[in-house]
Amino acid sequence: MYLKSKRRSLVMGAVIVSGMLMAEPGFAQEDTIKVGVLHSLSGTMAISETTLKDVMLMLIEEQNKKGGLLGKKLEAVVVDPASDWPLFAEKARELISVHGVAAVFGCWTSVSRKSVLPVFEELNSLLFYPVQYEGEESQRNVFYTGAAPNQQAIPAVDYLMNEEGVERWVLAGTDYVYPQTTNKILQAYLESKGVAPEDIMVNYTPFGHSDWQTIVTDIKNFGSAGKKTAVVSTINGDANVPFYKELANQGIKAEDIPVVAFSVGEEELAGIDTGPLVGHLAAWNYFQSVESEANAEFIETWHAFTGDESRVTNDPMEAHYIGFNMWVKAVEKAGTTDPDAVIDAIVGVSVPNLSGGYSTMMPNHHITKPVLIGEIQDDGQFEIVWETPGLVVGDEWSDYLPDSKDLIADWRAPLSCGNFNVATGKCGGKGIN
Repeated sequence: MYLKSKRRSLVMGAVIVSGMLMAEPGFAQEDTIKVGVLHSLSGTMAISETTLKDVMLMLIEEQNKKGGLLGKKLEAVVVDPASDWPLFAEKARELISVHGVAAVFGCWTSVSRKSVLPVFEELNSLLFYPVQYEGEESQRNVFYTGAAPNQQAIPAVDYLMNEEGVERWVLAGTDYVYPQTTNKILQAYLESKGVAPEDIMVNYTPFGHSDWQTIVTDIKNFGSAGKKTAVVSTINGDANVPFYKELANQGIKAEDIPVVAFSVGEEELAGIDTGPLVGHLAAWNYFQSVESEANAEFIETWHAFTGDESRVTNDPMEAHYIGFNMWVKAVEKAGTTDPDAVIDAIVGVSVPNLSGGYSTMMPNHHITKPVLIGEIQDDGQFEIVWETPGLVVGDEWSDYLPDSKDLIADWRAPLSCGNFNVATGKCGGKGIN
């Protein structure tokens, strides 16, 4: 339903983790492959990113138990870019040039990803990016294992429109590229479905925003016009905590004005009294509550690794699980960690996801994923209320923006292009937009 038809025809200071430096039986201490971990461990995004650092350490540890990679031990190199977007680029360069990592797993916000793109292109290294994003990009050195808009935002709006009868829309986001571009796509999509411009309210707030009283009052007033109203939230980081608290303070319940969030998962809910939030929604490609053998094993491993049965799992963790296993499989297929060889080898690689199926790396460096809508429960978990009937192929260029609708990406030879125009038959550049 969400597949792009034109693609279907043309494109089927650094901290080295000390515990992982110790020599183990079967590994020579100096014979290692370094893996970079680039996530904020301080600042406004630490609430979301610290767990991603932890899951990478777990995945690396588990791979070493299996014998490592190419007969060598994997060694994690962890840095803290501290929610400072320019510092992401500096730390990425340090990981690649100073520590010689074979690949980097990291970033959360799109502004942090945009910051590091030139570094990965210049130094020809690999970034696995695990978070939902706005699309409008395909870079040869990046693998997008989080959701593109057609794997999260568009299906969520369809759900609210078709299942909940929503007619008025509040697009509330943090003031940076991901919410701005996603909301631009959603506005165009909603208008293509006959929604009048006056029935769309757009609001942006800074990172870390804490005073939500006026904005929530505006949302409440907007929703009092006699039409079913919903909030589509692209609010990121710790600003979500006071936002949801203010919704509860003003008595906004899910049955009145439901909120569907794209950046709130189990980890973020762990810091919130979820009682007043029961019934609000989130759209992801994975929830901890998914019932599958693979997920049960993943959760058990996570709890054993952390030593904490209360530690939750979430969607970006699954994206790292998928991306890391894809990288391992591609390296084994190529017989080397050389970036060019891995880039060639990884397209078409399929690995298990945690929903009980498989995800595949496509020629546009995006993956196939199911889309799930979850309803917040009072224990901080999600009850899955809707899902796509099958896997959705990530669409890097939106059908709903005039400058994007004719673009595709295919990083296989001979095309090797991130923004090939199917109307003109020409490649527009390197695929960084």
